[in-house]
Amino acid sequence: MGRPEGFSYQERKDGSVVITHHGRVATVLRGRRAADFLADVTDLPATAADAQERMARLTGNYRRGNERTSRQHPRNQRV
Repeated sequence: MGRPEGFSYQERKDGSVVITHHGRVATVLRGRRAADFLADVTDLPATAADAQERMARLTGNYRRGNERTSRQHPRNQRV
């Protein structure tokens, strides 16, 4: 299973955090969720891969492990 990539975030003046995936807005965090996210991401021991994983989980854009099985389903076969 591949690692998440292509995520970035930007903190706004009002305290909200905009998370983008390949340049498109994926979600906006506000309030406590934004503060918790910034605390997690700005920790010194955390790596860039950990931040990517965290952003993927918050946006719901992460692999669930069934992609290979669904690719083999007859409905998804190209003719």
